[in-house]
Amino acid sequence: KLPESQKVTILRDLERREQILEKEKAQNTFMGFVDRVWPEFIGGRHHKIMARAFERVVSGECKRLIVNMPPRHTKSEFASYLLPAWFLGKFPEKKVIQTAHTAELSTGFGRKVRNLVSSDTYQKVFQTKLSTDSKAAGRWNTDKGGDYFAIGVGGAVTGKGADLLIIDDPHSEQEAKQGNPAVYDNVYEWYTSGPRQRLQPGGAIIIVMTRWSKRDLSGQILKNAEKDGVNEWEVIDFPAILPSGTPLWPAFWKKEELEALKAELPVSKWEAQYQQNPTSEEGA
Repeated sequence: KLPESQKVTILRDLERREQILEKEKAQNTFMGFVDRVWPEFIGGRHHKIMARAFERVVSGECKRLIVNMPPRHTKSEFASYLLPAWFLGKFPEKKVIQTAHTAELSTGFGRKVRNLVSSDTYQKVFQTKLSTDSKAAGRWNTDKGGDYFAIGVGGAVTGKGADLLIIDDPHSEQEAKQGNPAVYDNVYEWYTSGPRQRLQPGGAIIIVMTRWSKRDLSGQILKNAEKDGVNEWEVIDFPAILPSGTPLWPAFWKKEELEALKAELPVSKWEAQYQQNPTSEEGA
């Protein structure tokens, strides 16, 4: 029979070993990191697929990734909040450019990422720290020379480079309502003349968005890639209701709620935004 003091020592060693394993899991896997910093999150199968795709990008295996998915399925929380924090934890010397369809939105994401990096929970996983002069929510640096820069669509990125370029929902509902294909052309023009040219050698691009039109950013990028004969994009499409008839994220969206939504929306809007299957060039 073991003495009480030896039992306590063994239990402490086991606890310490478990903490080390959890820390390594959070450092090495995206879902491990999500579980660590957002323990109450209820994930779905699509989150695991996204996580594995993000891991391929961060490891350098995938350089171009498009994820098309419905509204309210944790698109921005994963791509604009948790991903840049995880990436800079692993590579504190690298550079991130984060975009959303407005400067206000992108700066809000920047604030959330900055606050997460500064948190005690994060610091128990990664050693990445903010530089002492990092005050701005949308523009800040790590103590290892890495930086985070947030801009809205149409914003200037002159002088900035990106090892990881994240584009989160570049189109707004207000734009789509105009029914004018030019609004999509303007976003594509901004992408090709701005952020795309700021990519560092070996850098990666992740676009996470809801589809609106055949002419939206996903549509134009893929159309031009096929036309050029060099399509290096990995594309993941997540419909709100799967071909089997079950919801993509049944723990959050009940089938009855999605069916009710489908009945309320015009067919073109449902097909584009919720099923990632746009049928026109004008918009949903």
